[in-house]
Amino acid sequence: MMILPLFFIFCLFSSSHAAVQDFCVGDLAAPQGPAGYSCKDPSKVTVNDFVFSGLGIPGNTSNLIKAALTPAFAAQFPGVNGLGISLVRLDMAPGGVVPFHTHPGGSEILIVVQGTIFAGFVSLANTVYSKTLNKGDVIVFPQGLLHFQVNAGGTLATAFASFSSQSPGLQIVDYALFGNNLPTELVAATTFLDAAQIIKLKRAFGGTG
Repeated sequence: MMILPLFFIFCLFSSSHAAVQDFCVGDLAAPQGPAGYSCKDPSKVTVNDFVFSGLGIPGNTSNLIKAALTPAFAAQFPGVNGLGISLVRLDMAPGGVVPFHTHPGGSEILIVVQGTIFAGFVSLANTVYSKTLNKGDVIVFPQGLLHFQVNAGGTLATAFASFSSQSPGLQIVDYALFGNNLPTELVAATTFLDAAQIIKLKRAFGGTG
């Protein structure tokens, strides 16, 4: 009869112990593990660990995808380490696109603050949920699902996104397929694309083979 009460007491003390520390500012000089960075010595923590100013600066969109991502993940913003939150700024020139990609470590909420962005994601049932977003519109991308953003207007578009992880990760499908050294024949066999097109895409995304 005492097992259940003792179990709840154990859970209570376990939860309390987990919340003993106010924060765990990431020690960027130490290796990052599955749970994030180890904690920086509290005596060496300053207010600057909890402030990140990079999101006020537009990113350089002079690249292949005409878009720039400025992250405020734990690696750039050590104060969010262990808190399960982070941010990113997205700048897209006219014609800009963030190709299909996924964040394995967290869900994303995107809010448009300038311009027009067409965005969407694909569910595990291969259902597409997409819409044109204007200033002030918000869209959510569930964790791990493929999603994309395209500048749908003729002017610069800017958006900010928040994540349910301090290190959500990023894998862009095009770079995963064509930015590596996998043999062209293997990529052709697994994607059903023409070998000549694959070679062209490998050159564009920096791949070999």
